[in-house]
Amino acid sequence: MTEADWQNRVDAVWGDDALSDEERIVRIDALAAERPAEDALALFERAGARDSAGREGDAEVLYRRALARGLEGRRRSEARIQLASTLRNLGQIEESLRILDEERRGGELADAAAAFYALALASSGDPTSAASIALETLAPHLPQYTRSVAAYARELRTAR
Repeated sequence: MTEADWQNRVDAVWGDDALSDEERIVRIDALAAERPAEDALALFERAGARDSAGREGDAEVLYRRALARGLEGRRRSEARIQLASTLRNLGQIEESLRILDEERRGGELADAAAAFYALALASSGDPTSAASIALETLAPHLPQYTRSVAAYARELRTAR
């Protein structure tokens, strides 16, 4: 079986909205068991299943293991964003902000990282900076008023 086939089976589990959180964990764990021990991608999927189920403490450990085992490319960015979101939920705001700030500065998931960065800023007690980041990220996607929204976002950031 190819990695693409395995990933399609994982994606099918994620796409099955009829599964409970625990059923999803069991199915993802079964698929992960098909891969080599300590496989980065399998660890990442196991982390995501637990994260989705609200088991952030378990997810954190697995995200860190996946990253330490060399998760690469888009999956690395996904894991870092998801880890940072988990850390925010666990009250580890400073580490969350650091990871998200790095991720939002480049790559195909920069906007997603910025959204979570804004959430972490709000959780840190800085809603004005959170709004600024969110608006700066949104501005380029607007069909109109891009320049105005970007300028207001910068104004919020400098007015602090």
